[in-house]
Amino acid sequence: MLEMTGTDSLLAWAIGIVVLLVKLGVTLVFILLSAAYLVLLERKFLARLQVRYGPNRAGPYGLLQPIADTVKMLLKEDVVPEQADPWVFKLAPAVVATTALMIYAVVPIGNDLTLFGLEIPLVVTDLNVGLLYVFALSSLGTYGVALGGWSSNSKYSLLGGIRGAAQMISYELSLGLSLVPVVMLAGSFSLVDIVQAQSRYPFVLVQPVSFIIFFISIAAEIKRIPFDMPEAENELGAGYHTEYSGMRFGLFFLGEYVNLLVLGSLVAVFFLGGWHGPLLPAPVWFFGKIFVLVLVMIWMRGTLPRFRYDQLMNLGWKVLVPVALLNIMVTGAVILMRQS
Repeated sequence: MLEMTGTDSLLAWAIGIVVLLVKLGVTLVFILLSAAYLVLLERKFLARLQVRYGPNRAGPYGLLQPIADTVKMLLKEDVVPEQADPWVFKLAPAVVATTALMIYAVVPIGNDLTLFGLEIPLVVTDLNVGLLYVFALSSLGTYGVALGGWSSNSKYSLLGGIRGAAQMISYELSLGLSLVPVVMLAGSFSLVDIVQAQSRYPFVLVQPVSFIIFFISIAAEIKRIPFDMPEAENELGAGYHTEYSGMRFGLFFLGEYVNLLVLGSLVAVFFLGGWHGPLLPAPVWFFGKIFVLVLVMIWMRGTLPRFRYDQLMNLGWKVLVPVALLNIMVTGAVILMRQS
């Protein structure tokens, strides 16, 4: 066996850093572009559901609309209310957007890629505690919503922030409990290992209850209709971001659509087999599953009415949490029976 010299070790380290920076750059650009065009997709799809055209003026078929919207937000005046807490008011949108972007660092999109003799994993970093990393960052996103509502010094914003914090904390519990059976089946917290454990069949076939609980919980986590109580425009103006304008409002908007993309990716990773699928390349399968999940989320927005707040909390605490706990016990019993 050949020993690696100091020069070889330094070269391998330098190549590793370059590969990591390239993966970070590609992932960031992809997520930002995808989030921008998710807005266009949603507007077009909702328009078709409502028998209208949607954006069709900026570029052919409205394809330049996301660019026009970005330029408009960048050029708008950034207004800070006189009685607001200026530092917290300015930092809250960045918390929401940054935590959403950082989650994608552990999401795998395919098998290892061989390039110039190097094995390059199609994930920014494969943490052995990737699932805990996801939970930690999704919990931090709650602070951005709560602080944005509180720092605005507006009753509408404060009510939206309180609703958002209560809702996200409540549904994080059912979200976490729904993934315990997945970890039990995969035997790992690594997202790559969880996908590899589904090489024969996706976990949705053996854990349909966990899948339903997880899907409902992520819809509540990203505050989509029918769970958009923190915004509730007919009650609170725009909720926790009522006082925001310009690019700071855009960061809240960006965080919501990045979360939509990220949580769609997590559904694919935990329950739909990730990149596994016949004939087509692995990334095609992965992004195809995300696309279908995003369309379902948009369809829900165009179809379902908003819950009352008491219905929202009752669903989380009195239905989803008990069912998730029962599902954990049943899964554990079945695994023990199969091992005995």
